[in-house]
Amino acid sequence: MVDYCKIGFKSGLEIHQQLDTGKLFCSCPGYLRSDEPHFSIKRKLHKVAGEMGEVDIAVKHESLLDREFEYQGYNDTTCLVEIDEEPPHLINESALDETIKVALLMNCEIYPISQVMRKTVIDGSNTSGFQRTVLIAHDGKIETSYGDVRIATVCLEEDSARVISRENDKVVYRLDRLGIPLVEIATYPDLTRPEQVKECALKLGEILRACKVKRGIGTIRQDVNVSIKGHDRVEIKGFQDTKMMIKTIDCEIDRQLENLKGKKNIGDVRNALPDGKSEFLRPMPGADRMYPETDLSLLRMGKQRIDYLKKNLPKLKTDMRDELRKKGVSEDLIELVLEDSEC
Repeated sequence: MVDYCKIGFKSGLEIHQQLDTGKLFCSCPGYLRSDEPHFSIKRKLHKVAGEMGEVDIAVKHESLLDREFEYQGYNDTTCLVEIDEEPPHLINESALDETIKVALLMNCEIYPISQVMRKTVIDGSNTSGFQRTVLIAHDGKIETSYGDVRIATVCLEEDSARVISRENDKVVYRLDRLGIPLVEIATYPDLTRPEQVKECALKLGEILRACKVKRGIGTIRQDVNVSIKGHDRVEIKGFQDTKMMIKTIDCEIDRQLENLKGKKNIGDVRNALPDGKSEFLRPMPGADRMYPETDLSLLRMGKQRIDYLKKNLPKLKTDMRDELRKKGVSEDLIELVLEDSEC
């Protein structure tokens, strides 16, 4: 039995949830297509320095692979913004509202003014070589049975293009997913045991589902940051199912303990595998890949907008269940009512 306190276990969560609002910086629809694409373009991407003049280590790693990228699109649902031939349009106001709602449901402070940023990404998943992201809120919290978990940040960002095929020197992407709005929630490293990580993920999922989000496989992605005493933080990406969280975290703890025995201390990004183990993906990125978006002005939230959204927040299923119980409604009928509320 692992003594999580003794080994100094710490963990934090990053949740990325697609919004069901159309794309973030253009008017294209935000749905995936399975029919034959109408056209494709080819690109190569190169590394660039971040805001402070340094090239990020993860960007350097990707640039050494020297891959060619092919992007598939459609004449009727792909625009010049998505192929990086036109500046971004104004931000999707509906996506912004839903993100503010999510933040308010977690008791976050909303930034009155924010700057859209570019995050350098040259693995080909963005045609421009960067992902647009904007910091919306900070310093919230949610409750778990193991104690409160602080919310560090809530961001609104673009989803990446999706992979169709991958070879050693070439990756084929489709542009239907590129630009779909994502809410990114990042917690502080307040999670002290794997069971709390899972509970926190489920609680965040409940909050997100109360708002206008997409449903189904691939619409939510969960990353877990794990560290033990003496070992650097490791980010494990790619959780689609919370049922695998506890097993995967325990496997990562074992791996880090073995690293320390061999006097290794390597913080990197790893990909979650179906058996609970993980594989190396890329070096851990830093702050050097961020710089301001030059094609968009400052984003102003406005007190009137925030006050209106506060007064019209959706109810969580947990709160609805408690209210119905107080009114004497049977458990079977409660589940039926809550099931209908999701339709």
